[in-house]
Amino acid sequence: MSGLVEIHYRRPPDRLQIFRQHLVWDTEQVKVTLAHEMAFEQTMRIEGKVVLEDGSDVVWFTFPGLWHDIGRFHRADGTFTGIYANVIKPVEIDGPVWHTTDLYLDVWLGPDGSLLLLDENEFEEATGKEFIDTPTATRVRQEADAILEAARAGTWPPDVVEEWTRERALEALASEG
Repeated sequence: MSGLVEIHYRRPPDRLQIFRQHLVWDTEQVKVTLAHEMAFEQTMRIEGKVVLEDGSDVVWFTFPGLWHDIGRFHRADGTFTGIYANVIKPVEIDGPVWHTTDLYLDVWLGPDGSLLLLDENEFEEATGKEFIDTPTATRVRQEADAILEAARAGTWPPDVVEEWTRERALEALASEG
């Protein structure tokens, strides 16, 4: 269950990032990883508020077969900033090496319950330049709409996201070492 995973995170047309994260929980339904004390070239802001910065922790939830993953975002001081869903191609898991492709659209759920669809301009540009084909673009939009609808209905995020707080992930990591 424990150890590091290497996530090969592609973003069309040609960007590839590799993230190394601690696998802290592993079931067939969900893989929970901790990106601990991340390094960022640029602070991430949503609606003017800092949601990720140098030294931040993110608890990531990967659901095999689903078209999105979920992150619990925190500032460097541990302050919870919100829930972020990345619309992605379903993750391909090959032991400790995972492959995924970001499909531009993201959903943000702030701690105050605010709900936003992010990066629509980037998504439109990517589809216009055919970085994403039409059937995939349709699937991406369906996924984002389904997340938004479930969030409005109070059925998203799934319970595991509330259960696996930053503190719990840090405790799991500490118990491994």
